[in-house]
Amino acid sequence: MNASPDDQRRLLEVAALDARIRAASAAARSPEQAARISELMQTRTELNHDLVRARGAVDDVRAEQRRLDDDLKVVEARIARDATRLADSANAKEAQNLEHELAALARRKSDLEDADLEAMERAEAAEEIVAGLEARLREVNEEGSSLSAAAKAAVSAAQADEAAATRDREAVASTVAPDLLGLYDKLAQRSAGAALLTRQTCGGCHMVLAGSDLSALRAAAPETVVTCPECGCILVRTEESGL
Repeated sequence: MNASPDDQRRLLEVAALDARIRAASAAARSPEQAARISELMQTRTELNHDLVRARGAVDDVRAEQRRLDDDLKVVEARIARDATRLADSANAKEAQNLEHELAALARRKSDLEDADLEAMERAEAAEEIVAGLEARLREVNEEGSSLSAAAKAAVSAAQADEAAATRDREAVASTVAPDLLGLYDKLAQRSAGAALLTRQTCGGCHMVLAGSDLSALRAAAPETVVTCPECGCILVRTEESGL
């Protein structure tokens, strides 16, 4: 195929715009924030599960505290009752029994107070875990919101760039001979489509041409459409091609 050198050079503009369109399309489909947002969503799910468990632990220990407090109130009421009975008792055997019961109640009260104190410490520790998880969840949500807004803006910008590049591509492509553009479009399905030959190197696959391949290029007329023997893209020759 033959085409004017100017038409061949315009293919470089088409190829550059195609690359820009592909990049913009990829950016719109998957903005750079997407991976981090996905990580944050997973982290948020894990934190929510941990929070459910941690809050459940707090509820359990608080319920235990309430039970201990109720038991302690019962023991204190019995101590007060027995102490009153002991003070009013004139029966030596009854007094002795009350004293034994008061001693047992005192031990029971001490045990309950120790258990209540230990439960209180566990409750405080569990609440600290909840507070830490809640703080971490707020951080994750804030970062996620910020990144989501940035991603939305990036997608919008990429879509706008893709639309602008598509318009520019249509304008440039309309100035290229239809048969040459058709060949480019076919080749672009599996290569860069067209690339500049610079210092005997293909700009599409970066292969350095030598031997018979280079000799064939040197012998080809400027109007002859030549392709890279490695990647198959159209090689656009200029004074920088090293031929």
